[in-house]
Amino acid sequence: MELGDVLRDRRKAAGRTIASVAVDAGLSVPYIANLENGRGNPTLAALDRLATALGARLEVRIDDEEPAPPPSVAADLVAASDRAGKVLKSLGRSHATARRDLITTLDTLQSLLGHPPTSADLNRLLDLVQLSQPELG
Repeated sequence: MELGDVLRDRRKAAGRTIASVAVDAGLSVPYIANLENGRGNPTLAALDRLATALGARLEVRIDDEEPAPPPSVAADLVAASDRAGKVLKSLGRSHATARRDLITTLDTLQSLLGHPPTSADLNRLLDLVQLSQPELG
């Protein structure tokens, strides 16, 4: 999304006119109109004032690449568990998909637990998965 589109969308979502934003930001109406229309080269100071006037925060980053995702404690636990492999195979669905879902569920539990999941947490989750499966014939 282009800068002008972001500025216009934020301004309209706030129910503001260009004139009211210009007053709050200490910038001219034509300057902001030009930015919204994809013209002009704003300074970081002007963008910061616009962001503040729009109730937003300016964030500037120069990155070579996306930050690496944090390591998954759950992925390590599942990989180290022989039982997890056996339970996943018994589900009758794609092993890779079931493994991914198990890891995602265990990682999600971390916010509820308030700490990284442990092997005991994995085993409790595997118990639940096994108990929820219909008895086979």
